[in-house]
Amino acid sequence: MDLIGDGGHAALVQLQAYLAQMDLSGETRLPAERELCESLGVSRGDLRKALAVLEKDGRIWRHVGKGTFVGSGPIEETIGISEIAGRTNPADVMRARLIIEPEIAREAALHATLDDIAAMRKSLAQTREAATWRQYENIDNALHRQIAQASRNNVLLGLFDVLNAVRRTVVWGRLRADGARPPADHHSFADHEKIVEAIAERDLAGAAAAMRQHLLQVGRRLIPAHEAAE
Repeated sequence: MDLIGDGGHAALVQLQAYLAQMDLSGETRLPAERELCESLGVSRGDLRKALAVLEKDGRIWRHVGKGTFVGSGPIEETIGISEIAGRTNPADVMRARLIIEPEIAREAALHATLDDIAAMRKSLAQTREAATWRQYENIDNALHRQIAQASRNNVLLGLFDVLNAVRRTVVWGRLRADGARPPADHHSFADHEKIVEAIAERDLAGAAAAMRQHLLQVGRRLIPAHEAAE
């Protein structure tokens, strides 16, 4: 059983991306939980689950009365993600997503349970309710991971987790020019609904095609034409 849950995994991805942008050359204290929640767009409960994972793995440590600390030594996985992200760019990440995620959606259409589909539909509703872009990103992370989980293939799920962590690190801090929250007509709302409905209908080719179209849309908005050509 996955004890951390979708929200906890999404918070973990956001937290890893956040840490990868920090100067970890020495002992570094994390901001207070309330500030971290606001920065990452996650709930306090999900943030604590993510912090617990990092603490269990020896990547952060807590000092009562002083706070939570992270240093260059104890965060091997985060450093690995940071190093990969430092050698890549958004265009490379998008090409990797286009190779992997449509096939993950195809497998999800074959293997998803009714519970999987119900969880995806709940996330669809939550994306429309997001009050900030950070909250939207967190729910978007959770939705895409739900699709990967529904593939029932742990190798694909592991590849997705690494790719998603690199993706969030590479695009972390990019400013949105279209308001404080996703607009009501944000393209991803309809894209996500097409993907989930194809999975629910057991339409393997349709799920893969819908995911590919969604990623192409994301890529056109994220990557300037001159950058994509490099």
